[in-house]
Amino acid sequence: MPYTIEDHKHRFAAWAAGTAASVKGCRFSVEQAKVILEGAGLQRLLGSPDNLPLPHQIDINHREWRGSVIRAAQGQGLAFTHGVAAKLINIYFKAGFVCGGYHNNERVRSLHPPIDSLLLDELAAENVGGFRHVWNEAKKIRWSNFNSDQYETVISKIREAMPNNALWEVEKYWRGYQ
Repeated sequence: MPYTIEDHKHRFAAWAAGTAASVKGCRFSVEQAKVILEGAGLQRLLGSPDNLPLPHQIDINHREWRGSVIRAAQGQGLAFTHGVAAKLINIYFKAGFVCGGYHNNERVRSLHPPIDSLLLDELAAENVGGFRHVWNEAKKIRWSNFNSDQYETVISKIREAMPNNALWEVEKYWRGYQ
């Protein structure tokens, strides 16, 4: 069986996602991350942005993806929160789509950005959108502990704080590259 660019993209995106989403209290290997992403069926979407939902459907689909990832993680003996599941999904799609040259595609523009403490810290420090209280509350909870409602509140406020922007653009506040 030939090794394709789709295989290559999936492996890289799974490695990036598994590395980023594995945190204290929820450690797992890159191989487990790959198995979880495959178990949730997300690699089927990575082939083209046309496989992604329309922008107005992204939140509903993301909730379903998180549920699928959580169930697939349980099959690996892992207990994922919605925050950890979201981080795995969001980094996977960031590597495959946003940084894969599709950043201006309308469906890719609506993909959720990865949420972590560095992003939340800077959103609060800069009072992005005037939502310092939301960012500070999210920081107290910690992204890796988010339940579905807590995660969706953060995404909703990012969307509200940056109207007309691609959601990935909130990462201008992420300081993890430093």
